[in-house]
Amino acid sequence: MESASVKIKELPVAKSVVDGWKKAGHRVVFTNGCFDLLHFGHADYLEKARALGDKLIIGLNSDASVSRFKGPERPIQHQDSRARLLASFQFVDMVVFFNEDTPFELISQLLPDVLVKGSDYLAENIVGADVVKAHGGVVRTIDFVPGYSTSKIVEKIKRT
Repeated sequence: MESASVKIKELPVAKSVVDGWKKAGHRVVFTNGCFDLLHFGHADYLEKARALGDKLIIGLNSDASVSRFKGPERPIQHQDSRARLLASFQFVDMVVFFNEDTPFELISQLLPDVLVKGSDYLAENIVGADVVKAHGGVVRTIDFVPGYSTSKIVEKIKRT
């Protein structure tokens, strides 16, 4: 059995793979996040995202990006660990790191057919939505499973 790590790609390789998928007629879905402590809510969200197309790409915040976004105590897990865990899901086809504060450049390069974020975002405020729509793609939101978040897990651990 092939290692899940083969799904983790650098941007130039990722772009080439995505171009091949599109030429083969696959509908490419993109979402992004920190995915610091994987939990049921993440699995549910990613599985639903994948159901919107044929291939699922996760733009994964690098450690530096997570720290700028979430604070100096985060991430809890190193980016290579987070990427490998995500890549191990059968419904995840590719994981690509981004070091910027947003995945705008990654989305602009990969041009997914479907851009997905959680329903805590308004579709018109999702980073990269304009680029995806300008290239004929769509933007979708997915409801989160209530009660599941990394922040809540961290708070529960701190309390106990």
